[in-house]
Amino acid sequence: MSFKPSFRFLILLILSLQSLIFCLSTNSPSPPPTVCIVGSGIGGSSVAHFLRYYFHPTPTQPSPPNIKIFESRSVVGGRMATVSVGGETFEAGASILHPKNYHALNYTKLLGLKIKPPPSSEDDDSMSFGIWDGKKFVFKTLQVDSKFPLVQKIVSFVNSVCLFFRYGFSLLKMNSFVESTVDSFLKYYESPETRPVFETVDEMLKWSGLYNLTIRTLQDELIDTKLSPLLIEELVTVITRINYGQSVYISGLAGAVSLAGSGGGLWSIEGGNWQMAAGLINNSDVSLHLNEKIESISYLGEYYELNSTKGNSYSCEVTVVATPLDEVNIQFTPSISIPERKLQHTHATFVRGLLNPAYFGLGAVAEIPELVGTLEDPDLPFSSISVLKQHEEKDVTYKVFSREPMTDALLDSIFSARLQTIRINWGAYPHYKAPEVFAPFVLDGQHLYYVNAFENAASTMETSAVAAENVARLILSRYFSEASLHSSNLKSFNPDEDMLHLDL
Repeated sequence: MSFKPSFRFLILLILSLQSLIFCLSTNSPSPPPTVCIVGSGIGGSSVAHFLRYYFHPTPTQPSPPNIKIFESRSVVGGRMATVSVGGETFEAGASILHPKNYHALNYTKLLGLKIKPPPSSEDDDSMSFGIWDGKKFVFKTLQVDSKFPLVQKIVSFVNSVCLFFRYGFSLLKMNSFVESTVDSFLKYYESPETRPVFETVDEMLKWSGLYNLTIRTLQDELIDTKLSPLLIEELVTVITRINYGQSVYISGLAGAVSLAGSGGGLWSIEGGNWQMAAGLINNSDVSLHLNEKIESISYLGEYYELNSTKGNSYSCEVTVVATPLDEVNIQFTPSISIPERKLQHTHATFVRGLLNPAYFGLGAVAEIPELVGTLEDPDLPFSSISVLKQHEEKDVTYKVFSREPMTDALLDSIFSARLQTIRINWGAYPHYKAPEVFAPFVLDGQHLYYVNAFENAASTMETSAVAAENVARLILSRYFSEASLHSSNLKSFNPDEDMLHLDL
């Protein structure tokens, strides 16, 4: 007896199969999205690192995102770079790290990099220092050429006494101001399980208690802290000119960060700080596109299309801009709106030769301090001159910071001999002006992110890493929802953990 299925039975069977296929398709894993990062400095490389660090697979999203990084130059590192002078390698861009820069310390340990003190200051206390007003040194520390530890300790003590006699208890008040700011900044290393994810810089700063420092100038903050006018006019001004190329009228938070960068225990990476970015990129399974400048970013509904100067197009579900937008020409469609901001250019001039003591009104090169800072005066042609290395008695490598390019004629008046000169023009950091106005981390309400929005608060390697960590968590929480913030991956960056105990 043959069985002939009825027409009604066939219809029911087809409908059942369609429902089964639909259920299977809706539960099938999604293909991994692509995250495109424009910029390979500490910000861009840190975003890639934290995306990998925090991602947790789920049944619907078992695979981590594909990550592409685009760099317009032939090397990674952004504003972290080195220069070779006389066969020696020196930091040409971002140079120093603070002992409480815990992301940088973690990177160093993770990547097996070696810590070293900054050049010319293997012992900060023994480095001679002077403040130049354009005509004379208004202050100079005692300078003794001796390698004996006891002699160096005596010199250090005498110099401390000299500083105290000149500036008094204002030095202690300044240190207290800096320490208070650093303590507030340390909140960004608290466990991510209790630390919010921030969509705006304003929220991020208000949460840590740092926002009010961005709405007033450093000078106003220090006057309220009861610092002496002489300390603000001299020592504080010298520090802000060296670290940010600007005066005490910068916003308070940037100024406090600048002052923190003049303390003890400062360090850098042996061989160059750029190795942090290179190592993070190598460790993060990234597709790196060197010599490829992105010229347009267009949102097409489900994804972004990035077009490069090489004529290539890339589709990315998420796009991260990790380079300052102030001096790059990226066309956005639809257009974005961010506050207008100018970059402060710092001209770094490296000279191998010998300073001219007559320029400083002195009789011998040995009388010139190893670090010469300057007061705020438009007629002064440089912000600072520092010794990087003394090769021989009359053969020294110096670094000169200035707001304008140093001409040959000017250099010939400052130096009695020049064997080698290298000039680098950095669009180094924002021109700070209180009250600061911030671009958002999310530029379009979708998935276009901007790491460098935080730079209007302060610009350092570590602040870039802190902003990048927040952006990575923001991407995971907004795009991946439940796949992102799994507690097993949200490890604390507590400074008390063993991984952070590095003897500096």
